[in-house]
Amino acid sequence: MEPTLNKELLTELVTFRKMLHANPEVSGKEYNTAKSVAKFLKICKPSKVIENIGGTGIVAIFDSEKPGKSVMFRAELDALPIQEINNFKHSSTIPGVSHKCGHDGHATVLLGLARLLTEQKPKSGKIFLLLQPAEEDGEGAKAIFLDPKFKTLKPDYIFAFHNLPGYPLNQVVIKNNSFTAGVKSIIIQINGKTAHAAEPENGLNPALAIAEILQESAKLSNNDPNRDDFTLITPIHIEMGEIAYGISAGYGEVRLTIRTWDEDNMEKLTTELISCIKKATINHNMPITYSWTHEFYANQNDDTAVSLIKEAASNLSFDIFQRKFPFKWGEDFGLFTQNFKGAMFGIGSGEKSPALHNPDYDFPDEILPVGIQLFYQISLQILS
Repeated sequence: MEPTLNKELLTELVTFRKMLHANPEVSGKEYNTAKSVAKFLKICKPSKVIENIGGTGIVAIFDSEKPGKSVMFRAELDALPIQEINNFKHSSTIPGVSHKCGHDGHATVLLGLARLLTEQKPKSGKIFLLLQPAEEDGEGAKAIFLDPKFKTLKPDYIFAFHNLPGYPLNQVVIKNNSFTAGVKSIIIQINGKTAHAAEPENGLNPALAIAEILQESAKLSNNDPNRDDFTLITPIHIEMGEIAYGISAGYGEVRLTIRTWDEDNMEKLTTELISCIKKATINHNMPITYSWTHEFYANQNDDTAVSLIKEAASNLSFDIFQRKFPFKWGEDFGLFTQNFKGAMFGIGSGEKSPALHNPDYDFPDEILPVGIQLFYQISLQILS
């Protein structure tokens, strides 16, 4: 007899989710979140719980102790540096920090799956539940991969989901190939020379170099998501000099994010952008340096993994939507799908739900059972 999601369990999970929501922690600082999650998992009596993996990450292992495949399900622990404007009872108690991407709900789905696995452990192989830190800044997946404790796990498949505002509540959104864009950000520093504003010829003002970089990089953008060669460069921040009218600025800084659907186009776009920077260095005769930050690999969904999601959703009679092109936002689960067979999918949060990263967003608890049942059904299909 298969385990079920009864009303008592769902009430417990909703209470836990709201507790996480009220006590958010930003990327890399998920200390209390991790403690609460680890305590819950240990009650579920997995074969093993690995803590402090990749920082505050946790892996719970449900081992059948019989030969077979292994499957990993991943969720996130971190919140965002956003001030919440909701006034419900479980609103954030931490000023300037809130769960505005739904990681509180994603994590709770894995805890619900753990409770089902308490009743019915896998009949063969292993199930890994990974709760990772620091997804929002792109550092969490990298830290997990660098941790020797993770390198021993080697799952055959790995899955994750993201809640999707704007889609019908509980609709399962799938896509072959790239699910989310590859994204990374660049910091460009123009090191000129300060001078008197009346004698700019005695200095090196970065203004024209900044203008050239912005104009030339804009030519590299092809913001049409229907195209395979989609590229997008977005100016994020520009800084130059001081508000002092007697001074010609000597230092400038430009920050951009760049996006493509896959890593091949990302490499090409990176090369072209660096070429723009080098040309500006020559044209304006001033040193320009650059560095990269907040890197998210494209989520490259495996065809077999997508088929497993689709089969599971069909068996559960869930509404399925096949998306035509990837989402433009980045998700560091991409590092996992670049290295393992796996896939990310979406679950609709409601067509009227506030958007992700908005100060009035809240994860809809109605989709908790859908995520739990899908993950459990996927595990049955792989491990049977």
